[in-house]
Order: sequence, then C-alpha cells, then structure tokens
Amino acid sequence: MQIPIPFTRDLVLIGGGHAHALVLRMWGMTPLPGTRLTLINPGPTAPYSGMLPGHIAGHYTREALDIDLVKLARFAGARLILGEASAIDPDAGIVTVGARQIAYDLASIDVGIHAELPDIEGFSMFGTGAKPLDAYATRWQGFLTRAKAREIPPEVAVIGGGVAGAELSLAMAHALRRDVADMARVTVIEAGERITGKTAGATRHLKAAMARHGVAVELNAEVTRLTAEGVELADGRTVPARFTVGAAGAFAHRWLADSPLPLTGDGFVKVDAYLRVEGRRDLFAVGDCAYLSHAPRPKAGVYAVRAGPVLFHNLRAALLGDPAKSYRPQGDYLKLVSLGGQEAIAEKYGLSFAAPWVWRWKDRIDRKFMRMFQDLPKMPTAPLPSLVTQGVREELGGRPLCGGCGSKLGPEALSGVLATLPAPSRSDVLSGPGDDAGVLDLGQTRQVLTTDHLRAFTEDPARMARIATVHALGDIWAMGAQPQSAMVQVTLPRMSAPLQSRSLGEIMQAAGEVIRAAGAEVVGGHSTMGAELTVGLSLTGLVDEPITKGGARPGDALILTRPVGAGTVLAAEMQGAARGHDVAHLLATLARPQGDAAEVLAEAHAMTDVTGFGLAGHLMEICRASGVGAELTLDAIPLYPGALALAEAGYRSTLYPANRDAAPVAGAECARGALLHDPQTAGGLLAAVAPARAEALVAALRQLGHEASAIGKVVDGTPKIFCAK
Repeated sequence: MQIPIPFTRDLVLIGGGHAHALVLRMWGMTPLPGTRLTLINPGPTAPYSGMLPGHIAGHYTREALDIDLVKLARFAGARLILGEASAIDPDAGIVTVGARQIAYDLASIDVGIHAELPDIEGFSMFGTGAKPLDAYATRWQGFLTRAKAREIPPEVAVIGGGVAGAELSLAMAHALRRDVADMARVTVIEAGERITGKTAGATRHLKAAMARHGVAVELNAEVTRLTAEGVELADGRTVPARFTVGAAGAFAHRWLADSPLPLTGDGFVKVDAYLRVEGRRDLFAVGDCAYLSHAPRPKAGVYAVRAGPVLFHNLRAALLGDPAKSYRPQGDYLKLVSLGGQEAIAEKYGLSFAAPWVWRWKDRIDRKFMRMFQDLPKMPTAPLPSLVTQGVREELGGRPLCGGCGSKLGPEALSGVLATLPAPSRSDVLSGPGDDAGVLDLGQTRQVLTTDHLRAFTEDPARMARIATVHALGDIWAMGAQPQSAMVQVTLPRMSAPLQSRSLGEIMQAAGEVIRAAGAEVVGGHSTMGAELTVGLSLTGLVDEPITKGGARPGDALILTRPVGAGTVLAAEMQGAARGHDVAHLLATLARPQGDAAEVLAEAHAMTDVTGFGLAGHLMEICRASGVGAELTLDAIPLYPGALALAEAGYRSTLYPANRDAAPVAGAECARGALLHDPQTAGGLLAAVAPARAEALVAALRQLGHEASAIGKVVDGTPKIFCAK
C-alpha cells in the first residue's frame, strides 16, 4: 500500500503572468510531491500580451488570448485564490489578499505592471491604462459595443506616442473603421516631438499605417485633465474622446512599490542572476514587475517567457536544496508589431520591414504559444491492478468521484436506510429523519438541528469552508429558522504541523465569518487528518413554527432562488473541460449566503434547499410530504453559465444516474432536463408559495441580487413531476 505523501512546504505564485503560467504547466507535467502549490490572481484568466492588439482590432476572440488559469491550476494540482494581492511581508512570509493572510515558505511574484496615469486629473474616472491587459480589453469591448449601437460617439484618445500607443491606436482605429466607418476618430497625444518606434524604419512604418487608418497625432501636447467628453490640453484645446487609453509608461503596482522589498527608484523589484529578490532566498520575482540588476532589459513579454523555465528550475531547486541556475537574457529580440489590419512590422538588429506575411508569421508564433495552455497534455492516471473484483470497473465508470454533493449517497440508498429507523419516542423530539433539519421542543420556542459535510471540490480550503458553511446553513434557512450555533468538523489531508495551522486557520476564519454574519456563533468542533479535505458543520437554529416540506397546496407557485447545474460544471472542471470564467462565477455564487432570501420566503407553505438529490429529487420530497404533484416550466429554470453546453456535451456528476432514477420527470428528455437531476452544492431555496404572491416575491429576491425565478406550480394528484408542453 502506497503511503500518502504529506504536504510540508507552501509554494505561492503571486500573479498569473506569462512566466508563472509556464511554471504551472511544467509543474503539472513534473510535480514535486510534498509541495502545496498556490496561485493568487485577481481573475480566472490571464491575457497573453502578444495577441492583445489583434483582439482589440477584432482578429481574435477574448477566449483566443486568455490563458484559463482555472484549467491550468487543475492541471498543475494547484489551489487558485481569486483575489488581488495588496501587501507582502517578506520576513513573516505572508501575502495579503483582501482580508486573507496567505503564508508561504517559498514565493514568486509575477504581477506585471500598469499604465494608469494617476497624476492626470480625472484619469481614474475617465481613463483606462493599457495595462493591466484584462481590464483594458474588457472596457474596450464595452465601449465598442456602445459605439456600434450609436449610444456614444466613436471617439478615442491614446496618451503616449511610443510603440505601444501607436500599436493600440491602430488596432482601435481598425475596429472602429470596420464597425462605424467614417464616424471613427482616434487621436494619439504625445508630449514629445515625434512618434517613436524602435528604429527609424519602424517609426516610418508606424506613421504610414497611422495615416492610412486616419489616426490623428498631437505632438508636443501636455495633457492636463480628462473629462467624460475628452482630453484637455495645456494650450486650452480639447481632444474629443469617449474612451481614453494611457500608454505613456510602465508603472509598478502601488502595493509592490510600497513594500519593504529592495526596489528601484520607480518601484520595481530588484532580482539577482537567479531571479531571486536581492537579499532573499525564499522569494523570486519575474516579468515586468522585476528589475534584472545583473542585466537590465526593457519591459517586454519575451523576457518573461524565456525566464519561465529558469524560474521553474530554481523554485524546485530551492525546495530540494539543489543548486540554482542563472538567467541570461538575450541581448536583442525579434519585435513584431501589429499595424491594425493583418499586417505587421518585424524589427531586429536595427532592421525593420512591414508586410502581411509578417502578421501571419506573428500569428503562428502567438497561436503556438497559446496552444501550450489550451491543449494541456493528458497526464496518465494510476492504473488499476490487473485483477479486480467483478463490478469495480463499472462502479468507477472511468471518471473521478465528484466533490461536494456530487459525492453523496444516492437517494434510494439513503431513504431505504432511513425508513428502517424507529419513530421518535421522546416528547420533545418533534420530527424524525426526512425533513431538512430535526425539530426539538424547548418549551418557549423550537430548535432545529442539522449536520452536513462536503468532500472538497476546490484546493482552496478557505473557499471550500465558506461554501460548505453556506451549504449547511441552507437546512436552517429552509426551515424558516434563525441560525443559533455551529460546530465545525475538519478533515485535512496529511501535512506538516505548520501547514496544518495555516490551513485550519484559513478554514475557521472563512467559516466563522459566514456563521457570525448569519447571527450564529461557533461553539466548538473537531479536527483530524485523513485522505482528503472535508469540511462539515453541525448547526442549530431557533424558530417558532418551522416551515416543512409537507405544506404545499395545489395551485401554489414554485420559486427557486438560485440556478442549477453546479454539479455538471464542477464535474467538467475536474476533467479540465469547464471555462474558468464559468467556474469562478459558480464558486462566487455558491459562497453567497441566502439568509436574506429565506426572510423573503418566510410566508412559504413548504420549503427546502436544493442540494445533492437535485431539483427534481428535492421537489419530489415536497410532493411526497404534501401529497401533491408538480408541473415545471423547463425554460424558466435558471442555469449556471456553461452548464447547458456541458450537459449537451455529455458531462454528468457521478450522482446523476441515481438522482434520475429516483425522481423521473416526464417531458424532460433533453440536456436541459438532465440538469433537473444534477446534484447541487449550496443550492437554492425551493419554496411553494401562494400564487398571488409569486411575482412580488421573485421581484424582492432579485432586488437582493438572487437569480430567482418562478419555475412551475403545485398540482393536485399523486406525487409525480412533469414538464409543461
């Protein structure tokens, strides 16, 4: 029997830059057992800078240039913390991310730069830096959509006439001329005397392309202020602009420039020949945020890409106690600059030329780089023994066991066992197994009691704890009760004592925040180590008259407060098939409490929370307890982004077959219908309410930010579910 290898060191990658993306890919192919790898990044994707101008011009979709960090982290076996680093304490080994403190034994920084211009009045409100790239690309698409719809004039200004400013002005001019024709107006504002390419030849090509695309140029122009209508200059003129881009320099992020790290005068982190932060052996920095003290180079993505393999080697060497490798950047590199349309400049060694074939060359290079992250290699899994008992292969099904509610026992297995339990004999125990929570008579009031445990589906223990807590509280809220107390049970995978403290601290902080916000208190718990991370809670709540599953009446409207499809998205994510943005949206939704939704639905005749048995399974519980049937409007049921496409592609949770067999739905033989049986974690509240109140209740829930919908109605008859034609 193989002994599980414990985690003993925390390696934290701060930022999803190009070098870190390469490290994650290489780590997935050759992981180092015993290291817990963490990536911190503000969003679930990181754009590749080489394809950004092509995206702005409309040659590439956003998906084509986005490195999906969710998929990459899954491939690397890393936990992904979605948040922006705001401080670092190198002596304590701590990175601050929002309210969280992430400890590390070894870390690397690759957060890039920004091009915001805070010294210009009004820039923070009306301007957009060319970097960070993802923010610029997102805001540009919003502006372009409005300009195409004739909601605002298609007027753009670019502050900065260097290569970056010229290239982006051409990309935006190309897109605007295509979509709004002669109404487009793009102006480059340069404080100096000329547009500056890397060479005289490159400058000549840039100026010629700008003339062809109708890009106006203002030279010797000092910007004093930005407004909603344009850019004000020192000479009193105003350049009309409804979208203004800052491309006049590369600036260090403020949190990094204010850190106690060794810095240049302009806030970049000084590193040595091994990419280590000067004076430290436990901290590295790469990419544009770093300054190569031994070999200064301009800010360019090519250096980050070339540094990736060296960083990977040196991080492993630091964890193994092996010698590090020095990084020797090349003296010059091939510069390929887009000219708006499918034409580009090539420049190296002082020579430059422009042609359509250069763009095609650049396109092949860029796509080849992106294929490394879009077509991640299939790593072999541990094979089964040659001889296994009959049924083993069928039970495994060739898929990993899902996490969350997807790993629960099937409804028939569970209900069969519960049916054998005797009825309560104590007078103060008012309910037996079957409802969302047990009900105890305390004399003046009633107490509800529940417990729930979830197998982790994310490597981030804090996020898992927050979702598990919201999930467990669903039983209390579904009974119409106010949360009172919580006991937290945690199983950690085997790890060293320092990592135990870090993990448990993150879990208890996250769970405690949710519990206290719900009005309850943590009163105890239990912890142990085991095969994998599991987070559970036992909760109590107080209520005068609980809402049960048994009060639904024919004619009642059925309201659902949250989309379905979580199990499908999570199952696909485990297999590297779900989009990072869809996964991030799902996890953010699952972590949101629903206490306010329960208050809105306090008048419900019957209510439950939709969890492991899926929407159909939990609706069937209401039908059986109330002696009624239900009619669903399939198209009215909200779905998580990406869930339907994944269901159509055949992705299913491991609990899906058991759920489908336990609660069949007539008229739902399609992919959308399959999602009725999808196990939900931290799922929505399902309530049967008076039909006259449904519209007002849905409106109130949506005003609170819940994606609620009236999805059907209760009907007279035997307990069965069907979809309206």
